[in-house]
Amino acid sequence: MAAPIFVFSLLIIASQPCQRILASAAAAGGQWQLLQKSIGISAMHVQLLRNDRVVMFDRTDFGLSKLPLPNGRCRHDRRDQVVKVDCTAHSAEYDVLANKSRALMVQTDVWCSSGAVVPDGNLIQTGGSNDGERKVRVFSPCSTCDWQEIPNGLAVERWYASNHVLPDGRQIVVGGRKQFNYEFVPKTITANTFNLPFLSETNDFHVENNLYPFIFLNVDGNLFIFANNRAILLDYMKNKVVKTYPTIPGGDPRNYPSTGSAVLLPLKNLKSAATEAEVLVCGGAPKGSYIQASRGVFIGALNTCARIKITDSNPQWAMETMPLARVMGYMILLPNGNVLIINGAGSGTAAWEFGRNSVLNPVLYKPDSKMGTRFETQNPTTIPRMYHSTAALLRDGRVLVGGSNPHHYYNFTGVLFPTELSLEAFSPAYLDAKFNSIRPTIIAPKSMSGIKYGQKLIVQVKIAGKVAQNQVSVTMVAPPFNTHSFSMNQRLLVLGNDKVTALGKQMYNIDVTAPGSGNIAAAGFYLLFVVQQEIPSEGIWVKLQ
Repeated sequence: MAAPIFVFSLLIIASQPCQRILASAAAAGGQWQLLQKSIGISAMHVQLLRNDRVVMFDRTDFGLSKLPLPNGRCRHDRRDQVVKVDCTAHSAEYDVLANKSRALMVQTDVWCSSGAVVPDGNLIQTGGSNDGERKVRVFSPCSTCDWQEIPNGLAVERWYASNHVLPDGRQIVVGGRKQFNYEFVPKTITANTFNLPFLSETNDFHVENNLYPFIFLNVDGNLFIFANNRAILLDYMKNKVVKTYPTIPGGDPRNYPSTGSAVLLPLKNLKSAATEAEVLVCGGAPKGSYIQASRGVFIGALNTCARIKITDSNPQWAMETMPLARVMGYMILLPNGNVLIINGAGSGTAAWEFGRNSVLNPVLYKPDSKMGTRFETQNPTTIPRMYHSTAALLRDGRVLVGGSNPHHYYNFTGVLFPTELSLEAFSPAYLDAKFNSIRPTIIAPKSMSGIKYGQKLIVQVKIAGKVAQNQVSVTMVAPPFNTHSFSMNQRLLVLGNDKVTALGKQMYNIDVTAPGSGNIAAAGFYLLFVVQQEIPSEGIWVKLQ
């Protein structure tokens, strides 16, 4: 039976400190737009939800924010060393389409916490500092919703942990400061913490360098976990390490506070039992950088990326050189499968006041190009985005950029990098008007819910120019939880196309097949895009179940 078609038309939405700034004269493209001069809080943690609203939050003990809580609400905390009664917000919901925000009230300290969106579309957020270390918080995507908190939702205290959604819909929560174990949310009926010696083995005394580990679900259902400079493949059901990967050449650390970033590169050939998976790790800080920064010596960041095919029987790292060294940078998967490396510093490390030389130019990484030709430097912003900055892909293809606060409290004057309350959008070059003639517009469906694994789908698009079968693909992106330079649960699936059928008057049907299992793509909400010659459409929300 042919997949149903629903007709739909989408709208295309379409003061520098006295400090050396790293930029490149060979900028290739992209445009910046200031969205909000101030949203009232610094966006330390960011999650895009299925209603095109972005939940963001910083920490509750920064002092008074610039965003009042409505209706006389206040948070009372006798243990807070800054202010005991706080009537300002430390969380906000940003409406992308309206370019407006509203205050939210988070009750406990979410500083350096983690989370992910689960299959029902709710953000399940875990841990933090002080009174938030064992909290689980829920935020539902609705115009009037606010945070709900679950006391003792975690088995142990979690600070600087990483989360990932599993094929069964649960989240796994891995590591955190002084926690060399993992657990599941919601809790299991049996013992809920499982020892993971790998985390203690990768822990540097006094520095750590294994916090916010990089976690990706492999196509075989096991978890790829990277910490410091090493990685393993974990069978979390049996609590067994099934593969140990080589140390990254050079041996330099890549995790907090030597904060690099990582992505699982786009998954292709999804109908094949031999689907391959590759991980790319970029940037970070050389050994000893944290200790040196604490002494006022700021060592240059790493300018290398390491790429490995984690599904190989004998996997090896391949090293590449970025045009700009970077620590505390984000790696954002774009709808066309390229990777945007954005934000961060050219020297130092993460942690309070430990970064220097803001890197203003994003860099584009094209994984399908030949080695040596994969990087393109993009046009710069004017706003440094340092420690505690964020970045997130939006449905219209832009990248939302916010945050940056390397201080213990809000600090706007007399410092190298003032606390940033602004929001910007970076528009990659694929949004340039010169590509309108080949840009797809999704006509049908308006959205898709209840997509089954392996289901045949039809996406109807309008494209002004001529379409070639081998130049059109359909991609699905899982919107991640973004904090501290790592995008948890980030995933891009290339569905390709089974057939492109011309309907006349610039209209086409694209036949595709949904991912085949939860190991390839966990159930939940995704952004679906049609891409022609690397130019993506605006996305639509789809639900895989």
